Order: sequence, then structure tokens, then C-alpha cells
Amino acid sequence: MPLKQSFCYPCFLEKDAPVAPLFAKARNIGFDAMELWFRDDTFEELVQSAHNAGLKVASMCGHRSIASGMNNPAEHDRIIAELRESIDIAARLNIPGLITFSGNRIEGMSEEQAIANCVACLERIAPYAEEKGINLNMELLNSKVNHPGYQADSTRFGAEICRRVNSPRVKLLYDIYHMQIMEGDVIRTIQENIQWIGHFHTAGNPGRNEMDDQQELNYRGICHAIRQTGYDGYLAHELIPRGDKIQALEAAYNICSEDGFVR
Repeated sequence: MPLKQSFCYPCFLEKDAPVAPLFAKARNIGFDAMELWFRDDTFEELVQSAHNAGLKVASMCGHRSIASGMNNPAEHDRIIAELRESIDIAARLNIPGLITFSGNRIEGMSEEQAIANCVACLERIAPYAEEKGINLNMELLNSKVNHPGYQADSTRFGAEICRRVNSPRVKLLYDIYHMQIMEGDVIRTIQENIQWIGHFHTAGNPGRNEMDDQQELNYRGICHAIRQTGYDGYLAHELIPRGDKIQALEAAYNICSEDGFVR
């Protein structure tokens, strides 16, 4: 069964260009959905434009910010309030998943305490996410290149949080680019942890660019392995094209589609 593919629209939008032509082209390529990051004043208009083009919205950030996250108990009340609002919006607009963040490491805090703090925060909001049918996907990011200090920089850290919360709505956003930098062994890691994964992001490494021969990830093989697990969520492209953005978008779609796998 083909993967449901999405794309992070800001990566493929020319500066100051309207979104409608991009959405129409993406739908023509075969994309099911687009996704965005943090909400702003144009959010509702943007979602409507996607719907007009026949696209769903696969994901958005549920709270701010990447650096100040769930590992800090002082942020919990704020995060819970923001997530509750985002869950309501996601339920109204049929957005299946929200992105959550661990936050950056805190001096003097052990990793075990950071896990416990993230668990405590998620346990407060997981029942509401379950009631509304919305996934809370903690994003795994690299702390080596792009996000120095970020705490959830390993699958082990994120999976342990999911295991302890034990909610069908608490999952991971497994970013293949970020985890290639931190761990490698992508296919085996996905296979062993698929029960905890609610969303995927893609990009070539190094550089976070196209999935071409200048980077090291075999996305045909990775996507074949994901399909074999029975995963039915979204795989979203978050790459930064060096060249033509629409050509890069179409190439990513084809590489990750069932027909793109070379047997």
C-alpha cells in the first residue's frame, strides 16, 4: 500500500509567492496533504487554501518552543494550555497530529529526570488528546548540527517516554534526516520502534537537501521498509531544495512512492 505523503509547504514556496499554485501543483503530483509549523494570523486562510486544492493538513506544531519544552516543569502549565487549544483546532480541522518538543537540556538535570518530566507533562494532556483523537508526536531532532542542546535527540529517549505514558495518542515524530545524523541504522531502528512512531519527516543528509546521489540515505529502501511495517500515517518532506522547488517536490514524491522502489 502506498505511503501517504505530505510536505512542509514553507520549504517549497518561493519567496513572496502565493500558496495556491504550490498546493495545486502538489496535489497534481499526488500529495495527500501539506503541513505547517507554528500558527500565525494567516493560519485559517492557509488551511482553507490547502483544502481548496484538495489537500489535507497532516500536522502542525502544538506548542512553542523547540528550546523550552516538556523537560522543564516550569513550562508545563503553558505547554498544556497551548496543547489543549491546538488539540481543539486540530480536531475541528481534521489535522491528525501535533508536534511536541522535549526542550533543550537543562544544566544539572539528569536524562532520567528529563524523561520523567516529559512523561509528567504528557500524562496531563494525553487523556484530552485521546478524547479528541489527536496524536501528540514528540519530534526527535539532532543536537549535533541543527539544534545544539536539544534533549530528545535519540529514539531511545523518545520511545521510553512513549512507553511510560502508554497512551495510543503519544507518539514520536521520527525525522529520518535528524536521526541519521545522531544514530544511523535507520531501517532497523524504525522497524524496532514503529509502534511508537506517529509521523515521519524526510530530507537528504548531509545538507537537508534533495534525496539525490549527493547524499547518503537510501530513501527507496527506507520507504519500502516503512510500508512493510504496515504504518498508515504520513511521511512528510521537509527538505530544502538547492534547485527547482517543484522538481524537488516531485522527485521526493516519486522516490518515496511504491512505484519508485526498484526491485
